[in-house]
Amino acid sequence: MTDVHTPARRSYNMSQIRGSDTRPELTLRTAIWHLGLRYRLRVKLPGKPDFTFPNGKVAVFVDGCFWHGCPSHLTWPRNNAEFWRGKITNNIRRDAEIDRQLTIAGWRVVRIWEHDVRQRLETCVLRIKKEVRLARAKK
Repeated sequence: MTDVHTPARRSYNMSQIRGSDTRPELTLRTAIWHLGLRYRLRVKLPGKPDFTFPNGKVAVFVDGCFWHGCPSHLTWPRNNAEFWRGKITNNIRRDAEIDRQLTIAGWRVVRIWEHDVRQRLETCVLRIKKEVRLARAKK
């Protein structure tokens, strides 16, 4: 099956995919803020966490199902399959390496799938709240 878009249109479509401030990320951040937890954005750490709690050393990543290889929702593209398999596999490896680096540096890493934010927002918020509470208790 060939792409239904021209290369220029496909390039434009891909350029519009956001790397930060995505809808799932904003939804989660808003819920966390309403809970009274205050976070920081754009903290210079490996992997560029979506938001952090520096006083408890908790880094939160909201991972997109396609880009980070969600085991429940990833469907491998058939167009340019070799490229996409390599890209997504490398993203998964990089995520594991970033988790390792942050853990060694004393950070707690919380990774949340975008589908969990959409389907189980309260569970995600409670998970982050628990991690922040545990991290602050260990200080």
